[in-house]
Amino acid sequence: MPSKETVHRQRTLGGAVGVAVLGMALVYHFFPRVFHVDPSQVAPGRAMNLGPASTTAFGKAAFSATNTSEIDAGPPLMLAPTEVIAARLDHKNTHLPEQISADTPEIQALLERAGKALHAGQLVGDSGSAAALYAQALKDKPDSRRAAQGLYEVRARLVAEIGQDIAVGDAESASDLLTALKTLPHAEEDVTTLTAQLKTLNQARPLLAKAASLLQQGKADQPKGNNALELYREVQKLDPDNAVAQQGVMQVQRAVLDRALAAVAQNDFSGADQALADAEAVLPGSLPLHDVHTRVEGIRNQRANGVLAQARSALDGGNLTLAQQLAGQAQAISPELAGLDEFQVRLTNARLYASYKPGQVFNDHYVDMPGQTPGMVVIPTGSFKMGAPDNEEGRSDTEIPQRDVTMDKGFALARSAITVGQFREFVRASGYQPDSVKLGGASVYDERSGALRDDPNANWQDDYAGRPADDKLPVVNISWNDAKAYADWLTERTGKHYRLPSEAEFEYALRGGTTTRYWWGGGTPSSKVENLTGSGDRSQSGRRWSNAFAGYRDGYWGPAPVMSFAANPFGLYDINGNVSSWVQDCWHDNYIRAPHSSSAWVNPGCAVRVVRGGSWGSSPDQVRSAYRQGADASVRSGRVGFRVVREL
Repeated sequence: MPSKETVHRQRTLGGAVGVAVLGMALVYHFFPRVFHVDPSQVAPGRAMNLGPASTTAFGKAAFSATNTSEIDAGPPLMLAPTEVIAARLDHKNTHLPEQISADTPEIQALLERAGKALHAGQLVGDSGSAAALYAQALKDKPDSRRAAQGLYEVRARLVAEIGQDIAVGDAESASDLLTALKTLPHAEEDVTTLTAQLKTLNQARPLLAKAASLLQQGKADQPKGNNALELYREVQKLDPDNAVAQQGVMQVQRAVLDRALAAVAQNDFSGADQALADAEAVLPGSLPLHDVHTRVEGIRNQRANGVLAQARSALDGGNLTLAQQLAGQAQAISPELAGLDEFQVRLTNARLYASYKPGQVFNDHYVDMPGQTPGMVVIPTGSFKMGAPDNEEGRSDTEIPQRDVTMDKGFALARSAITVGQFREFVRASGYQPDSVKLGGASVYDERSGALRDDPNANWQDDYAGRPADDKLPVVNISWNDAKAYADWLTERTGKHYRLPSEAEFEYALRGGTTTRYWWGGGTPSSKVENLTGSGDRSQSGRRWSNAFAGYRDGYWGPAPVMSFAANPFGLYDINGNVSSWVQDCWHDNYIRAPHSSSAWVNPGCAVRVVRGGSWGSSPDQVRSAYRQGADASVRSGRVGFRVVREL
């Protein structure tokens, strides 16, 4: 048994350590955020402590079911003074003897001395200790209940002090007192429990010390095999409720979270995400983790929105390459950033459609005079099979071989054929002399014969029959040269590039994404879709078409005012009816060696050009989407007009 001096020295040292730890415990309990601890993380109804033995069991004889709310009302019980612990104990001693006679004055004197020694904390040691005096009293009078109860209280306080020593990590003092405890009666259960806790403390102490050192060196969770987190986890396996290890794990997570914030400061958001994932693995769902995650996301969104704003400015300035690069940076910072999808649509439209949208209708204003261009509709990019398939009825050799053609850039096509009024504006403003005037005449419809005839007096201001035309009718009786001159004039007036459509562009736009014989289907339309040759149509003199769409009647014999019927899927009116259209290409007898792009197939100096699309007088075979014909560039006909393309 240790001497009184040894015990006193141990108590002095242990007391100093205990005061320091108690102070830290009080701060920890009442101001947990100083240690980056979430008060909500402390389970309700459970006292926390800072020592390895967080919930010491003192044996059934030492403690009863103390009021839980009382224990949780202040600092951890094991860090309280010994008398406080003793005051909270249940002093029912099941080993009290049945006293036969009253204590003698000599026994009472011994008990008084023993009580004073107990009050002074002189529990064990020399003959003047409480344990020795109570034991002497029991020896002299074995039935003294006060002596038995006093010895019980000595054991209870001794158990409490050993628990305190284990809590603060004083293994030496705990070991000495445990030796003294073994000499007391009925202490076997307490000795067993405390011996196991002391063994755990001796195993955990070097691990905790090394973990603290590694944490100080910056080795919180790395490198693998030599970091603080692994040691704290090892301690927790030994003692799941070890508060020092719990606090150490929190400090490890804080170090990892600091790493996340440092990465964000360097714009390394992938590094920050990895650090946050590491922190989540350390202590899932903690308040510090939530706080830092919220901060990182806020900074991420702020940075990403700033970069996206720069991308929008670059796009508005026409620098598509820079806009794409900046958008990529914004997406790398925050893949789910609001506005990215909308920006990508704008960027795609800018690249393919000059910032317009497929299907959008617009007009360009003249830069040097009042007025604006015809309405243009944006045609989407895509691909299609140009020409007639092998099984299409009415197919000719000029429409094969069918081939794949890609429209890799959007373009805008006039919604309808150019009208008489629009062409008149061009002639007046430019002074241009159309071929029907310069060369004289055009081919117009003759009601008496039911066929076209040359009329030397007909010109672009006349309709299909040579009569003065309304401004809303499509202009006819013009040559390919006249059509090109109009497109060139629009280019001069607007500063944008206008031209005649290529044959591929025209067929692609005419089909409107369909693959059938006509854009509306495979046979006679069920509603008024175009101005066609219908079996129900009649001329002024009652003529009928000999080859027409059976059962169809649109009410016109000759061209109708533009946009009088339905639009095709691309928003184009009269694209396969009313009047046929000049296109840019030279005539070729078939598609052998034809380009697979949307560009026009042109040979220098060619005199014969391509006419596409059906007209008011075309037979059903001539209205097929694949149908094509050639005509001399100087031809003027009451069945042929044109529409223009605006490059984007």
